[in-house]
Amino acid sequence: MRLLVTRALPPRVETALAARFETTFRHAEAPLTPDGARAALAEYDVILPTLGDAFRAAAFVGPVRARLLANFGVGTDHIDVAAARAAGVAVTNTPGAVTDATADIALTLLLMSARRAAEGERLVRRGAWAGWQPTQMLGAHVTGKHLGVIGMGRIGQAIARRAHFGFGMRVSYFNRSEKTLDFPAVRVDLPSAMGADFVVIAVPGGPATRGLIGAAELAAMAPHGHLINIARGDVLDEAALIAALEARRIGGAGLDVYAREPEVPAALRALDNVTLLPHLGTAALEVREAMGMMAHDNLIAHLEGRPLPNPV
Repeated sequence: MRLLVTRALPPRVETALAARFETTFRHAEAPLTPDGARAALAEYDVILPTLGDAFRAAAFVGPVRARLLANFGVGTDHIDVAAARAAGVAVTNTPGAVTDATADIALTLLLMSARRAAEGERLVRRGAWAGWQPTQMLGAHVTGKHLGVIGMGRIGQAIARRAHFGFGMRVSYFNRSEKTLDFPAVRVDLPSAMGADFVVIAVPGGPATRGLIGAAELAAMAPHGHLINIARGDVLDEAALIAALEARRIGGAGLDVYAREPEVPAALRALDNVTLLPHLGTAALEVREAMGMMAHDNLIAHLEGRPLPNPV
């Protein structure tokens, strides 16, 4: 069975895959283009795609040899799942493996934005720090504040749990349905959640959430509020965020994702009240290994004719 792995994975994962499949490892930095995705579907039996690989509807037009896309990651907004199913191609993902690591990055960004850590680090690096002063770089206190979570799925819950038990934060959340939780939290409408001291976007990507947070939602934020996005870049209107940050209408922001990755708008990079990370949500070796082995298990189940462990 011919397998295409679209980008480099940890050695442990690649070794396991090569032991069971006739494997082609595409060690490239850029994701598959639409033409590349179409060609892969015609040439390989199974494919292990990663974030950004363009398996849009057009990729499934024409000959399709592949019968499984074992996605490396939870989000499948880069795959047209309906078009895949129509072409007889199953799709799996890696839920659970990414939850804690992504929640950790959300808290990292929250703390960095609140305490102006990136700005302070740049100050020290350029040799401009004049020493400790009582009023230097005063940021926002986190402990005991109000957290608004947009999207209370696995990752949203992991973020809220850390915030409540670790920092004594009061939690409210916006979600399509009520959740049964093991910590106190109140379900509210979107404007109310946006009005918290700190707001974390944790919804899945895709058409249903694209542009969910725009100018009107940002206007509902408190002047001291900080916005954190660890979901997908296109959930947030970047132009509206830039306008809010430039006008100092909100306290700050922390981003790990962008609408057109790896492009980050110059206007955003120029601001000192936003913390920018290069999509580090799951960037820990043991996490990436766990993701890869979960994709491996989905592939092996397909190879052996068993039910797929993680169908989308």
